[in-house]
Amino acid sequence: MERAATSPAASRPRWPYAGAGQQTLLWASILITVGAFLPWLMTSFGTFGGMRGAGSWTVFAGVIGIGASLMRSRRLVLLHAVGIASIAIALPLWQVVHLIGMVGLGGWLPGIGLIMTFVGGVAIARAALVLRAAD
Repeated sequence: MERAATSPAASRPRWPYAGAGQQTLLWASILITVGAFLPWLMTSFGTFGGMRGAGSWTVFAGVIGIGASLMRSRRLVLLHAVGIASIAIALPLWQVVHLIGMVGLGGWLPGIGLIMTFVGGVAIARAALVLRAAD
């Protein structure tokens, strides 16, 4: 008995689709979501969490990024990646510039949540470049 060249299971598209850049978008979105709940600022008076400020925006962007990474439309994934990357890069940078303007460079350090959010945003920006090149 001879088998067909392609089986019905092999011809169906794999779900969820994790093409070039989408897996990076997934993991970086998880990084952003977790980073929003961690300390964004460390001072001698204690730590200040991201959810007290811009972290609430980044957690929403991270959750949207998790969902966007599972979509099949590459252009829609690219649009989401660009938006999420801009949020996850701009808000931590604004936070640092705002703190430098308020208190200068002494007496505080960026927290792990701020760093995780920024690094996740940079990773998503790189994933957006990969998505654009693959499109």
